[in-house]
Amino acid sequence: MATLGNPQNTIEILQKYQFTFAKKFGQNFLIDPHVLERIIAAANVTKDDFVLEIGPGIGTMTQYLAEAAREVVAVEIDDHLIPILSDTLSAYDNVTVLHEDILKVNINGLAQEKNEGKPIKVVANLPYYITTPIIMQLFESHVPLKSVTVMVQKEVAMRMQSVPGSKDYGALSLAVQYYAKPYLAANVPPNCFMPRPNVGSAVITLTCHETPPVQVTDEKLLFRLIRASFNQRRKTLVNGLTNAPELPFTKEQVIAAVESLGKGVTVRGEALTLEEFAALTEYFVKIRTGK
Repeated sequence: MATLGNPQNTIEILQKYQFTFAKKFGQNFLIDPHVLERIIAAANVTKDDFVLEIGPGIGTMTQYLAEAAREVVAVEIDDHLIPILSDTLSAYDNVTVLHEDILKVNINGLAQEKNEGKPIKVVANLPYYITTPIIMQLFESHVPLKSVTVMVQKEVAMRMQSVPGSKDYGALSLAVQYYAKPYLAANVPPNCFMPRPNVGSAVITLTCHETPPVQVTDEKLLFRLIRASFNQRRKTLVNGLTNAPELPFTKEQVIAAVESLGKGVTVRGEALTLEEFAALTEYFVKIRTGK
C-alpha cells in the first residue's frame, strides 16, 4: 500500500537516511494523498499501462503509479536517492529505477522494450528549472507518447494552455499545442510539498496528437519563426523576424510574408495562431526553394 503520501512517513524516511534536499535538483516532495490521487486520475493510469516517471524523489508518487499501472520505470539522477528508492519501492515487483539523467535516456528503446513500441504515458513531478527542456525534448525527439502528466510551476501551466492575444501566450504555448492538447487538472498550493516552494504549482496533462494540428514542410523552420517572434515581445513580428540571425530572409521578404496572412506590418507575434505560423512557414519555404 502506498504510504509516503503521509507527511509523517516522509519525514521518517528522510530522517532514516539523513537526507538533505539538493537545491541544484530543485527537490520538492509531495505530501498530500489527494493531490497524488488527482495526478493518477489525470494521467488515466490503468493496469494496461507502462509508465515512465521522471524524478521519483523518495518514491512517493512511484508507489501510487505502481499500484495503478502494469509497469513503471522511474528515472532518478540524484545518487543519494537511489538507496532510499530501493527501500521505499521494495514491495513492488513492477518498478524499475534507472539511475540516470532523463535527458540522456534512450526513451525510444524503453518504449520498444517495455511497451512493444506503443505510445507510453509519462508522469512527473519535475524540478521547475528544467521543466521546459525535458518536455520539449520528449516532444522533439518524437518518442512514442500517449500523454505527459506533470507537476509544473503554475505560471508555466498557464503559458502551456494560453491562446493568442493573452499575456501568457508565447513560444511555449505554441510548441506544446503543436504536439499535444493541454488540460489543467489541478492547482496545487505550496503546503502540499516538503519543503514548501515559493510559488504555486499545477498538474497539467498533455494528451499527444496522433498527427500535429497543422502540417508544415519544415518543422524546424516553424519553431525558428516562433522563437524569433517572441524573443522580443515588444517588437513587431516584422522586426522580430528580420532581426533574428538564424533566419536568412530580407525585411522585404518578411513584410511580404506577413502581408500574405492578411495582417498589417505592425502586428506582433502574440496575435498569430499556430495555423498562421504554419502558413508563414510555408511562405518562407517557397522563397527558399524558389517554387
